[in-house]
Amino acid sequence: MEIRFIPHALERLEERGIPRELVEEVLLNPEGVSEGYFGRKVAQKRLNGKLIRVIYEETSDGMVVVITAYITSKVRKYGGGEK
Repeated sequence: MEIRFIPHALERLEERGIPRELVEEVLLNPEGVSEGYFGRKVAQKRLNGKLIRVIYEETSDGMVVVITAYITSKVRKYGGGEK
């Protein structure tokens, strides 16, 4: 799987202190993937009682383009199971 980060995603990862390797791990081994807005997908995984969510698009040739990622404590809201 080829993963590309748009500039916006790289800026947000830096602001939020999220390593690229963590985003790649979530994309390669998500606990769940759901449909997002505008045909995008959301991969997520629990992490130390929180949830990391990666919003991405898939291109026709199979490339994954990361739009943004964030960590939230709202595990139940996003279907990540019990806290």
